[in-house]
Amino acid sequence: MASHSREKKEKPQRRKKKNKDGLSLTSAQDAADDDGVLRDMELPDDWTVAASSVASSNNFGLDDDLLLDDIDENNLEEVNRSVAAATARAMKLAEALSIATTIASEKRAAKREGGYRVLFKAITQYATGNEGREILESRWDNLLEACLYTLQGKGNSTPAEQYAACRVLEASSVVLGGDRDDIAEKLNGPLKKTINATGRVAQVRSAALRCLAMTHFICGTNCLEEGEDAAAVLTLCESVSAESYRGETVSPILRAAALDCWSLLSTTFSDAFVAAGDSDDDFNLGQGLQLLPLLAECLDSTDQSLRRSAGECVSLIHECRLNLGMDEEEAVNRTELAYRRGSWDGSEWEVLMDEVKQRIAELSVESGHHMSKKNKKEQRATFRDFMATIVDDESPEEIVNWRGGKVKLNSWQEIIQCNFVRHCLQGGFQIQLMTNETLQAIFGAVFDGSGMPLNQLEKRMTLSKTSEAAKAADKARTKQRRTRTNAKNHFITTDGEDI
Repeated sequence: MASHSREKKEKPQRRKKKNKDGLSLTSAQDAADDDGVLRDMELPDDWTVAASSVASSNNFGLDDDLLLDDIDENNLEEVNRSVAAATARAMKLAEALSIATTIASEKRAAKREGGYRVLFKAITQYATGNEGREILESRWDNLLEACLYTLQGKGNSTPAEQYAACRVLEASSVVLGGDRDDIAEKLNGPLKKTINATGRVAQVRSAALRCLAMTHFICGTNCLEEGEDAAAVLTLCESVSAESYRGETVSPILRAAALDCWSLLSTTFSDAFVAAGDSDDDFNLGQGLQLLPLLAECLDSTDQSLRRSAGECVSLIHECRLNLGMDEEEAVNRTELAYRRGSWDGSEWEVLMDEVKQRIAELSVESGHHMSKKNKKEQRATFRDFMATIVDDESPEEIVNWRGGKVKLNSWQEIIQCNFVRHCLQGGFQIQLMTNETLQAIFGAVFDGSGMPLNQLEKRMTLSKTSEAAKAADKARTKQRRTRTNAKNHFITTDGEDI
């Protein structure tokens, strides 16, 4: 008997789409999840731990975008809201620091990198005051173990993870505060090993060098052994800033970071250590004078960040040289004080400094199509400040304001320190200045007593775009624009009449 049942036809399998590497999209996605966000061995030049390239699903279940300033929705009193905000920051910090115990066991690189990003934000923005420092101190051993595990390349850690681990350690040193030689001793070996590893990515090596410099700047003291102190790190920065190091060509990114670290650590030494001496006295020759020929070469580099770092170094050395002149008590009048300050005249470095001054003057007005409009504007503004010090012997001035206080910076030493700390803390710079006693002591913070939190009505009256202050500022800017426009279009006839 014939069977009327139909045999089932096999379903034709759909052809999987493949990417340009020959992998199916599913396989490529799995590989990306396993290998992290960046599978290549190189990182972008502007790579930072504060970027948001990692998906929000990789934050270990924590809400990374918590806004602690919105706690005032319950109409609490001012003091109660401040206490509630501090409590919320402490809870969030403790919750984020618990990630450190799970990073080493996490298999996915993207997840581990996301954890470091959460840690960085928690340490810089939530670890405030003595309470935040104590919480970080209680979890420091776990955090240090996790960061060193990643920094040593264990668990197939990616360059992005290693970079983030260095940034977490750097921010932690600022929060933990000064007189902590134990932290410097624990980080000296692993960080120097990373810096000397020529096979590592330049961004990772530069992050390790910045972390090492910040650790010695904040935590280190004069009690460290020779070879493990800040002077040894200063020598390391001089070697890394050269065109070649350990038989390999040094990336401009790493050279610029080395010069920035050299400038930071030089501010912890005396002016004589940086700029004293002459060619006849090699024993007491300042470290900065030995670096001048290299800085002159860096100013001719095509890399903008390297030129900026070199110009900043020269400004610091010139400032130290000026400070070696006559003291105010020894001068009869201001004219004598101005003309008897430390000078390059008659020294071996006079010709070289004249060339450096000319080069900095050229960079302050450089133009051309080889640079973007933004880069040209930034370079001109930066090198105009350098030229004011190196050519005109003028001291720089900068004021950093925050709600409740301000910091006045009147020298390149202070500006270099402030810029280095700002780069380290990123978005947490303001709140750390407000609450970190170590930073307040370094920069001489001045408080005006207006740092109390604002309620909703006060915020609308002062911070809103429709407030009276905003309207007055808008009218003032409109008037200024009209005045500038009228000045540009103002013509006078031969009879003296305006048209």
